[in-house]
Formats: sequence, C-alpha cells, structure tokens
Amino acid sequence: MGFGTYIRQKRDAKGIAMNDFARQLEISPAYWSRIEREMEKPPKDELIRKAANILGENPDEAFIEASRLPPDMREDMGDIVRMYRKRATGEK
Repeated sequence: MGFGTYIRQKRDAKGIAMNDFARQLEISPAYWSRIEREMEKPPKDELIRKAANILGENPDEAFIEASRLPPDMREDMGDIVRMYRKRATGEK
C-alpha cells in the first residue's frame, strides 16, 4: 500500500471529506486528491506529520507508508542500519 492509499483509508474511516481534509492541511484539494490516488509522490515531511496528527494516527506509520524515515531518525541513519542488520542476522 502506498502513502496516498493509506491516508485515504484512514481519512475515509474517520468520515472526513477529502476537501475538508485538504483545507485542514492548508493545501489545494486537487493536489491532495492526486496524492491519495498515488499520482503524486508523498508530500513534504510537514504534511505527512500534519495528516497523521489530524487523523489521530502515529506519524511513524505514515512515514513508513511514505517509504521514509521520520526526520528525527535521519541523523542516526548509520545506527539504524547497524541495529537492523544485527537484528536480521541475530548478532549481539
């Protein structure tokens, strides 16, 4: 599932109209519609976080669906890769 599909499902489940959601994000409904239909790449980090917060969702999950690390983790990229590799291989 892509970011747009993920957000659309969460938005629909909350009963929030797409135009109202775009208004809360302070962006064009046409642009947000393209994102939800996977016609645009996931938006900038600020909009991903804001969309998750409006929907009451964990922003980390939204970043995962956008195939991005959350901004606060990017500085620790080396540590994250090392931890992942150790876990995957069972190293201690």
